[in-house]
Amino acid sequence: MGIDTERDIEANLQIGPTDTGMVRIYVEADGVEIPMDFTPDDATEIAEEITAAANRARGMAPKRR
Repeated sequence: MGIDTERDIEANLQIGPTDTGMVRIYVEADGVEIPMDFTPDDATEIAEEITAAANRARGMAPKRR
């Protein structure tokens, strides 16, 4: 499975600050829990990468009528 492979998997995604000043991205799917903690600077970089990917995806999406 690669980043371009579509999958029909439901997952719960939560994002928020931790009590230690980190930013947590928490993913839960099929009984698997993945907590990922990042520094605020790293979280900002991730947010910028997500925004850039969304902008690229908009350019690839079929035009709606």
